[in-house]
Amino acid sequence: MAAVNETTDMQFILLGLSSTPEIQILFFVLFLTIYLLTIVGNLLIVVTIYVDSRLHSPMYFFLSNLSFLDLCLSTVIVPNSLANFLSQSKTISFSHCIAQLFFLHFFGGSEFFHLTLMAYDRYVAICNPLRYTAIMNRSTCLRLVIFTWIGGFFHSFTQALVIIQLPFCGLNEINHFFCDVHPVAMLACSNIFVNELLLMANSGTMSLCCFLVLFISYAYIIYTILNISSAEGRWKAFSTCASHLLVVSLIFGPCVFIYMRSSVTFSADKMVSMFYTLVTPLLNPIIYTLRNEKVKKAMKRLGQRKISFEWMHLN
Repeated sequence: MAAVNETTDMQFILLGLSSTPEIQILFFVLFLTIYLLTIVGNLLIVVTIYVDSRLHSPMYFFLSNLSFLDLCLSTVIVPNSLANFLSQSKTISFSHCIAQLFFLHFFGGSEFFHLTLMAYDRYVAICNPLRYTAIMNRSTCLRLVIFTWIGGFFHSFTQALVIIQLPFCGLNEINHFFCDVHPVAMLACSNIFVNELLLMANSGTMSLCCFLVLFISYAYIIYTILNISSAEGRWKAFSTCASHLLVVSLIFGPCVFIYMRSSVTFSADKMVSMFYTLVTPLLNPIIYTLRNEKVKKAMKRLGQRKISFEWMHLN
């Protein structure tokens, strides 16, 4: 019991991205700017899809949920990082650290499953267009989204549980700007080989399942696209999938690099982590809005509706 209490009361120190005050201010401005743009961009997509009835289809329902996940994922990391950039004390309690780790993997894991679900949706839409509305009906879409959240929960619960079991008895400096499984596990004062295997097995199983569904879905999609006789039809189908493939690459690549290995550090780890926790949530709404005419037109209609409402209110 004493050992448990000692670990629970422990304070970690986040070393962050730099110890130079001037550089920390630059990172503060960068993180704040990207975070504000992320909030605006993702909230705009969620509100636009909710308000515009023309976008009430499975594809846009999944897109709005992806934007919400991006918003949550960024919020888990950025506000605490912003506070640390301006603070002399960069400590974080053990319970706060575990909570950050849990929600990072909860929203990140849910996004993995959700991107896989979006690939399946594109497979049904392109390969079985006549049965699309019957297969991807409202209740089915809702159940599938709930499944992605449940999958993310079990993934994050396993990751956090493995870390909680580790004994910490001295080292408390985390060489990162947030709490994550590998940087925290490296501070344990026991052999963590078995724990590393469990962490990698958990992340590996999730990644393998998602990759197989993605690979099979897009193998069928590409085969179907190549057999479309109309050049315009082929381009439309390809354009619909291209943005999704780009988003998948942006998040799968960095996460596989970070989590599919043992608890060793590389100089690129922090930059790669910045990419999938900070940059990717900003890029996702940009990628989808720039390549999707329906979303851009819906946003214009939303803006015109707001201007008309304000004009009527003033008069």
